[in-house]
Amino acid sequence: MTNDTILLSEIDFEEEEPGALLDSIAARGIAIPVAVVRVNGRYHCIDGRKRLTAARRLVGKKAGIERIPAAIHQDHTRAGNPFWGAKNHH
Repeated sequence: MTNDTILLSEIDFEEEEPGALLDSIAARGIAIPVAVVRVNGRYHCIDGRKRLTAARRLVGKKAGIERIPAAIHQDHTRAGNPFWGAKNHH
């Protein structure tokens, strides 16, 4: 996992009503990074849809909200380690 800031426009997610989180992020920004994985050149949200929805609604109203702190997780769907080779049978 790596931590970085990434463009909101590069993250695919389904919006979820942010509730009071909208006011909090408007006042303080995003304090806790969202969790994403990179698939086919895009980021996909695995945690943080409310934060991302709030950020999307604040674009143009809050400076700097276009870049989001993110924990970028590795895509383990194609995980493998050549060290194990044919030995990995579990």
